[in-house]
Amino acid sequence: MSQHVYKQLELTGSSSVSIEEAVRVAIAKAHETVRGIQWFSITETRGHVEDGRVAHWQVSLKIGFTLE
Repeated sequence: MSQHVYKQLELTGSSSVSIEEAVRVAIAKAHETVRGIQWFSITETRGHVEDGRVAHWQVSLKIGFTLE
């Protein structure tokens, strides 16, 4: 088994649909410029309320990717 070194980035994704969608949005955008994404960890979840309902989710996460 080979050894790996990882780097972490902090991201915040947002969605009017769900927490999961906010995570998917953040990872998909990072994937456009970051190679070797291996994992993620959610660090914070927030929401915006309008008229007594959740209008948007904001999810902060760390992604880890392999250094080449």
